[in-house]
Amino acid sequence: MLQRIQTIWLLLAAVFSFMGFKFSFYSGTFPETGSPETYKNITGISSILLIIVTTAVGVLALITLFLYKNRPLQLKLSIAGIALQALVLFLYYNETSGFIKGTFSLTAIIQALVPFFFLLAAKGIRHDEKIIKESDRLR
Repeated sequence: MLQRIQTIWLLLAAVFSFMGFKFSFYSGTFPETGSPETYKNITGISSILLIIVTTAVGVLALITLFLYKNRPLQLKLSIAGIALQALVLFLYYNETSGFIKGTFSLTAIIQALVPFFFLLAAKGIRHDEKIIKESDRLR
């Protein structure tokens, strides 16, 4: 398991996904009803839907990490992780619509790297599958 490069990519995807709970994605001024504007940060705990989907991405990466004996399923779950993380990014972007003005935080890159890590893991899994098929052909 640890000899495979996709283990590192999946572990990084899980860690970066869970880092979304702590680090800000967007910061700006938000209009409050009946009170002056307030400064607000969007993190992974800004809405219940973000909490659920961000947790799902991190847990999916960890589950995929331990399915190293079932490469086809591992590949499918990696692709599902990319789709779920795209949903997370959409939800983050959707949360920014209510702000008067603001800016994306530098730590928003963390969430943008998660699908990249899933993609690198999928590439490593496909490479392993190709090696196995070639070695079976030689037998």
